[in-house]
Amino acid sequence: MLSSLLIKNYALIRHLEIQPENGLNVITGETGAGKSIMLGALGLLMGNRADVKVLFEESEKCIVEGTFDIERLNLKTFFEENELDYEPHCVIRREILPAGKSRAFVNDSPVTLESLKELGVKLMDIHSQNETLQLGSNIFQLNLVDSYAANTQFFEDYKIAYTEYKQAEKQLQTLKENSVSLKKEFEYNSFLFEELNALKPENIDQAELESELLILENAEEVKRKLSIAFESLANTEISGLNLVRDAGIALGNISSFSEKYKNLKDRINSTLLELQDIVHEIETEASNVETDNQKTDFLKDKLNGLYRLQQKHGVDTVEQLVTLKNELSTKIEQVINLDEDLQKLEKETTLKLENLQKKASELTKNRLNIVKPLESQIVNILIELGIPEARLEINFKDKKFSPDGADDINFAFSANKGANPKPLKDVASGGEFSRVMLALKYILAEKKQLPTIIFDEIDTGISGEVAIKMGNILQEMSGKLQVIAITHLHQIAGKGSSHFYVYKDNSDTKTVSLMRKLSGDERIIEIAKMIGGQNPSESAIRSAIEILGNI
Repeated sequence: MLSSLLIKNYALIRHLEIQPENGLNVITGETGAGKSIMLGALGLLMGNRADVKVLFEESEKCIVEGTFDIERLNLKTFFEENELDYEPHCVIRREILPAGKSRAFVNDSPVTLESLKELGVKLMDIHSQNETLQLGSNIFQLNLVDSYAANTQFFEDYKIAYTEYKQAEKQLQTLKENSVSLKKEFEYNSFLFEELNALKPENIDQAELESELLILENAEEVKRKLSIAFESLANTEISGLNLVRDAGIALGNISSFSEKYKNLKDRINSTLLELQDIVHEIETEASNVETDNQKTDFLKDKLNGLYRLQQKHGVDTVEQLVTLKNELSTKIEQVINLDEDLQKLEKETTLKLENLQKKASELTKNRLNIVKPLESQIVNILIELGIPEARLEINFKDKKFSPDGADDINFAFSANKGANPKPLKDVASGGEFSRVMLALKYILAEKKQLPTIIFDEIDTGISGEVAIKMGNILQEMSGKLQVIAITHLHQIAGKGSSHFYVYKDNSDTKTVSLMRKLSGDERIIEIAKMIGGQNPSESAIRSAIEILGNI
């Protein structure tokens, strides 16, 4: 249950602290005083998105903090899975900073909004007036049936099967669409591949071929220059080798005089060895250079073929041609294996569909199993709430597979004897909507075993004796869970075990919404005002005393 709530700098609230009790907590106050603001703050604790516009003072951060008694809720596993510290008194805090950043904490550990939402639904159910309006929605009705049927596992199994089938179906459709274009391109791609394969670009070193061709095209000049180099270094009396050798001998004669001379002699000897090696390589290269027209033509043809394909495909390197060749090979292979892949994927899609049909059938069966008990329970409560001729039918219709199943559910309702039930949204009044919603919340609260439920004017559209009966239902609910009810009816306010009053304070420069817990005498006056207006009569006060005396 919610044991305490702190709200700072939120909407019209500068600072608010309340400690709701176990049982039925009622909240009253004038319209616009800020009763529903608390719901917005509680919504933050359940993972709703924050908006910097809610800041009371734009320069200060907003804090909403709730303490929940969770000792009996079997939530230790959730805390372990989310790596959170477990405490019997769980503290959830949201902060909205002036810059717009929002933070969430559970027992002072930062958490994501997703984790907070997962925890929030285990702690509270907040009923808003908008939710009552949603009651006419088929999707909302379907979710109510699933909640009552405890379909969580069936629904999860169905969602997995649905996702797997849709993915397989999409893959199959994509492959079918691609197969048309792949088959059209097959011949052209095969031609391009064969053209590249004939060249074998993976075996070509373009730079080496170009260098080899350049040498062949200039063979005579290359051979002549190599000969000159050879003669200069090795084949005359004043050749480079002889000169260096003589220099070495000269330095050797004086190397014993100085370490410097010895080092110079050693360097000369190293140079001599290097020159001898160079002379040998020049001689070898000169002997290898010959005019070869046949080889020249071959290299020209090879390189021209390479240049042509590079230009054709808009690439600059051999590596890019190799990549293109591999891509073409893959496309060709795809077409060759296309029929086999299609058959395989069609078979897989069929199996996924069969599994989806099975899971959908299981989900539908589980939904149908609870229809009669649910109809009966709702009607019994509606009779208690002053609709003695109430009839409710939950009708099923098949529909295409969708994310929520293969069932189209419609609540049909009749409040009058002899009238056939029609879609709830078409025949129910505001007061009847409220009563149907309360009946559902009453039933589901027990099913879900929620510790806290909050009602925002669930009493819309009702009055008199029906209001008394609704108050009795809320009071009965509060024996099993904590109920917080925002109400404008004295019949319900009088049933509360604790009573909070919301009011505006205009004494400062900005209007502030305040809330205080009423004492016994204050409750009498407040309920008397709800009965007889701002200046209640003696009879209104007596009625208030009587109402509170019957709690």
